[in-house]
Amino acid sequence: MGNLAFAAEITDSGTLERAVAHLREAGVCLPTLSQLANPSSIPESAKASLAKVGSDEVHPANLWRVHWYNDDARRDVAPVPRHIELPEAITGVKARIVVALGDRFPMIRAHKVLAAYGCLVQRLVTGRFDPRNHRAVWPSTGNYCRGGVAISRIIGCRGVAVLPEGMSRERFDWLERWVTDASDIVRTPGTESNVKEIYDECAVQAREHNTVVLNQFSEFGNYLAHYRCTGEAMSRIYTSLEAASPGLRLAAFVSATGSAGTLAAGDLLKSRHGARIAAVEALECPTMLSNGYGEHNIQGIGDKHIPLIHNVMNTDVVIGVSDEGSDSLNLLFNSATGASYLHERHKVDPDLLEALTGVGISGWANVIGAIKLAKHYRLGANDVVLTVATDSAAMYGSERERYVRRIHPNGFDVLRAAETFGRSLQGIAPDHLLELTHADRSRIFNLGYYTWVEQQGVPLDAFESRRDPSFWTALQASANAWDQLIDRFNERTGVVSK
Repeated sequence: MGNLAFAAEITDSGTLERAVAHLREAGVCLPTLSQLANPSSIPESAKASLAKVGSDEVHPANLWRVHWYNDDARRDVAPVPRHIELPEAITGVKARIVVALGDRFPMIRAHKVLAAYGCLVQRLVTGRFDPRNHRAVWPSTGNYCRGGVAISRIIGCRGVAVLPEGMSRERFDWLERWVTDASDIVRTPGTESNVKEIYDECAVQAREHNTVVLNQFSEFGNYLAHYRCTGEAMSRIYTSLEAASPGLRLAAFVSATGSAGTLAAGDLLKSRHGARIAAVEALECPTMLSNGYGEHNIQGIGDKHIPLIHNVMNTDVVIGVSDEGSDSLNLLFNSATGASYLHERHKVDPDLLEALTGVGISGWANVIGAIKLAKHYRLGANDVVLTVATDSAAMYGSERERYVRRIHPNGFDVLRAAETFGRSLQGIAPDHLLELTHADRSRIFNLGYYTWVEQQGVPLDAFESRRDPSFWTALQASANAWDQLIDRFNERTGVVSK
């Protein structure tokens, strides 16, 4: 893995000792990746402590909830990660499109808290982060920085959120409740597509004394946490479906690129079940499809660049999705008018409509991408397409209000609900979909050069090393070594759950 990904070895024993002392005092026990991938292995003492702690509290016990298996109440562990299967009445395809729900995660109700933990824990247990003296800077388009702030609060360090000023109001409302100082919310110019401006601000922040930037787009702890934990969770969902209906096939895993962390789950699903890996991006900013650029509102999938942690050479399909589709479905499924229309005209079960409030804007973009893929490959009733909803509709009430003012100034009535259903669901076409050849993968891989080598100073040989599958297999194989370091760290703090 060269000098890109951290090796599972201690680099600064003095910093490590200070981190150990700090977490001992704070009473923090760090879960291993294996425990978060398989919560049934969580120690009984940790489970007992969770019974007394709310899932949104700033409490060390909530680290044991940073996994996909939280039940609907977010109190206990479910045998299978919570998910929704969309009926043909909604998707218009026979393929079984299944959406894993990220809003069951603690504190931020989004699975990005797992990525944040995966990044910081690697630094803690190797002596790369001193929580008593270091600031943790979390660059993001909204959910990862919230996850970072939550993890920072739990371990007792200062966390700084860096995100575009144009993101949803709900993100900032949450941050204002959670940061310890208002100056720890740093707003950068632009919206979803302005990732370069986030990087520029991080360069400024990094010049401050005792500052550590945990850039989700280049932190391989993000990749490894999702490969090990999200990958296992998605596999568990699929195997539960297959057990109930023998003969199913996992046709694909579909996920918007974002930081490309979630896409790491596809690497596990491909090796274990033969699934295609499909990366979704905004059609208004078609970076992978056509080296393009632009602005869009699919919040959570920052782009105009190729993340360093994206295993491009293992990606099979790229799908362009317009933000018009995800914005309109955010309104259709989260308005009284839309819900009434869907139930009365298309017989969508009210319980399913209630469950679908767990799908946010980027989740709807993933669903659209999954439908496009199913139509392109003409998938049938024995084909499963897995995707994820990072967060829920609760994060986008302000975006619905803005969309109504812009698109439906005279109100959103039943006629407009029907038009939205026909255009944004039944009218989905398998267009703007590219099956990647080796040449296509190489082109997309090469695009990353401009961000990571020219702008961010990654050595060219290290950048190039990611073309080789052995880079990624070595990274995946390092999970056990990281777990051993976490176990040793917990032994040293004495805060060990048995």
